[in-house]
Amino acid sequence: MFSGHYRKVKAVFGLTDVALTTLGFLAAYETRIRLPFERHFEIDFPAAPALLILSALCWVAIGYWMDIYERLDSAHPRVVLRDTFRQCALGAICVVLIQYLLRLDLSRSFMALFAIYSWILLCLFRLNAGHMVGAIRRRFGSSHFVMVVGTGENAQRLGESLERSEKYGIRLMGFLADQAGEMQLAKSYETYPLSRLSELLLRRVIDEIIFAVDSRKLAELEDVFLRCDEEGVRTRVLVDFFPHVNSEVYLDRLGSAPLLTFSAAPHDEIRLLLKRVTDIALAAAALVLLLPVMALIALLIRVTSPGPAIFRQVRCGLNGRRFVFYKFRSMCDNAEGMKGQLEHLSRRSIAFKIPNDPRLTGVGRFLRKFSIDEWPQLWNVLKGDMSLVGPRPAVPEEVDRYQIWQRRRLRMRPGLTCLWAVAGRDAVDFDTWMKMDMQYIDTWSLALDWKIMLRTIPRVITGHGAH
Repeated sequence: MFSGHYRKVKAVFGLTDVALTTLGFLAAYETRIRLPFERHFEIDFPAAPALLILSALCWVAIGYWMDIYERLDSAHPRVVLRDTFRQCALGAICVVLIQYLLRLDLSRSFMALFAIYSWILLCLFRLNAGHMVGAIRRRFGSSHFVMVVGTGENAQRLGESLERSEKYGIRLMGFLADQAGEMQLAKSYETYPLSRLSELLLRRVIDEIIFAVDSRKLAELEDVFLRCDEEGVRTRVLVDFFPHVNSEVYLDRLGSAPLLTFSAAPHDEIRLLLKRVTDIALAAAALVLLLPVMALIALLIRVTSPGPAIFRQVRCGLNGRRFVFYKFRSMCDNAEGMKGQLEHLSRRSIAFKIPNDPRLTGVGRFLRKFSIDEWPQLWNVLKGDMSLVGPRPAVPEEVDRYQIWQRRRLRMRPGLTCLWAVAGRDAVDFDTWMKMDMQYIDTWSLALDWKIMLRTIPRVITGHGAH
């Protein structure tokens, strides 16, 4: 379905979660007060609505955080049951936390009933979500009538996609081409000659027309575009004839000049600004809190081994920008000079990594295990060289050896932690590391950043996966 329709469906799922969670809360409350337990249970008036509102908001926030609404209308029933269970389990944990904030004394049986009732109600809705959303749209919304210009392979695939979106109120009315004919998909559709477009616009309801033709033919269709513009009919152009496999396509403007833009990395300036604000706030707070400990670590490094406490190295940042990268020195002072002698021991083809590196100092081995040596990079984050979450910054020599597809990882600001760091840290091989960086870039969201940061904490505390 179109992205505009998809956003509406996600909003419907979110609002439904609020309604069903509220119903689950009320049902659990009524059930609990009627159970013949010795302990009387009741929530006072000011606290009850506050708890209900906060619980509903938590359920929806968890749904968005776990990307549950992205796949509800097409997921396998087993996936729906699993995701809904996780959402309700996390929601119950949130209720426990909320009760401490509101200083309530909730019954454990009430919280269990709340989670169970919510899970049952949400599953009943979600397992029938596609049909229910379609029924609501058919009953309370008007259909959206679409015609396709073209009869080639791209036009056929587009027609099949439109057919699959029929339950959301989208209606494929037929095709337009040079000559009349018939297009056979799941249903049979009439193909009208383009010369009849004016007549069709006068006699039929057509909300929009999608052009799925060869790029060389677009210039010949200028009169058709102008006719649609005069009628106020929305037009779209299928642009998959451009070889941009990973790019998101959108229209931008430079002054009054329209620009068709292909972006293979996140480009939403508002969300990227929020990411930067988060980086500054958390990095500044962490530096203030850790500064006394960092001073002691620096002193310990200087006392136990010769050389500076801070290791400086040039790394590649956003789009290949070079910057000075800071770490607590965890190796002997001439570690870089010894690199050539030990290169044959590296477990990665490009990035230099040795298990039980002999250049590590006693203190450095401890700092590495718990990622304490990375703390000075909070200054890089504050300066804007790095982010809290992003692909790890590479040295220029490694970047020079990248394959072309691997260079796309430079299109995101490098970070302190990333997907591969929480998946296995040093145990991840180089190709998997690169692919996970691409996965992060292609699926990036603010919620994903928070997931990675939260998953990083137990990894760092336990030192799991570090060599």
